Amino acid sequence: QVQLVESGGGLVQAGGSLRLSCAASGRTFNNYAMGWFRQAPGKEREFVAAITTSGLSTYYADSVKGRFTISRDNAKNTVYLQMISLNPEDTAVYYCAARTTYSGRYYSYSEYGYWGQGTQVTVSS
Repeated sequence: QVQLVESGGGLVQAGGSLRLSCAASGRTFNNYAMGWFRQAPGKEREFVAAITTSGLSTYYADSVKGRFTISRDNAKNTVYLQMISLNPEDTAVYYCAARTTYSGRYYSYSEYGYWGQGTQVTVSS
């Protein structure tokens, strides 16, 4: 089992920045590739970013590329999502997840077996 707890969400004006954190406990954190997903009201959960176990490779949705940065600190059992140039379309509940299936689809929520409870990000115009 891996327990994941997100923090760092909040209300920010368009153009602003936030850094989300996801603290992991339980099984060895650095055994898991990690991902961030988000879900806006009335929409499906969508992939945001992913990072490999070592942190050497990262992947992003086109909608956030160049604005969001995923990183991890294995010594602190924490994964981060730095978000800049936020716009109202980024408003959603953001979830971190630990990947438990490796079939090449890092962008698919079905590859992630452990999820946090989510943190709300609201961007006002």
